[in-house]
Amino acid sequence: MSGHSKWATTKHKKAAIDAKRGKLFAKLIKNIEVAARTGGGDPAANPTLFDAIQKAKKSSVPNENIDRAVKRGSGAEGGGADYQSIIYEGYGPGGVAVLVEALTDNRNRASSDIRLALSRNGGSLADPGSVAYMFSRKGVIEVPAAEGVDEDAVLDAVLDADPEEVSAQDGGFEIITAPENLVAARRALQAAGIDYDLAEVQFVPSLEVTLDADGVKKIMRVVDALEDSDDVQNVYTNFDASEEVLAEAMGA
Repeated sequence: MSGHSKWATTKHKKAAIDAKRGKLFAKLIKNIEVAARTGGGDPAANPTLFDAIQKAKKSSVPNENIDRAVKRGSGAEGGGADYQSIIYEGYGPGGVAVLVEALTDNRNRASSDIRLALSRNGGSLADPGSVAYMFSRKGVIEVPAAEGVDEDAVLDAVLDADPEEVSAQDGGFEIITAPENLVAARRALQAAGIDYDLAEVQFVPSLEVTLDADGVKKIMRVVDALEDSDDVQNVYTNFDASEEVLAEAMGA
């Protein structure tokens, strides 16, 4: 999703997730465990863990929960699960491409839940490779609007990190980088004293499907159903819509 629609959709998703804070906390904790298991329990030496912890803190996950997740993941404390990372591909209503990132300790349960969430809402699970080619892995940083922070200030801060794109969005600014440059760009913002809401590697669509308000409602039902699964970490789609259409679809 691009332009204003991305921010509006993000706000919608955040509002929906806020009603399921327990599920959100569990997903963020799972990310921390996996990051610690993969790269070690020291955030200073493990950028993926650092970003997972920052994301959890920005969502108000208690520090003690974060600390225990790091210990479980790094092996300093028992009880950690053996999570597998799996990418599922599918189609939503209107031919919208859907990519689902899952972290699960039960592949059969995850596959069943994702298939059911798609089929019950007018979508379908697709074979591997069917829609993945429409997306690229990119570093994405979202910077909220703040006094003294404009597009030039953001661009100047991250210029040495070789960003691919810096753009103004409704509610702030978005920085797109190559995945390997995400950490450098995030650190450059921190050094410049510029706060960020999100810094993570995402699937960004290169081909988009423009939807009307009814289409937006249908695909967001799919996204919400998928995010209800405890195994689903992230859902990416390639729909686009104008700000006006999004406002109509979401009853704004």
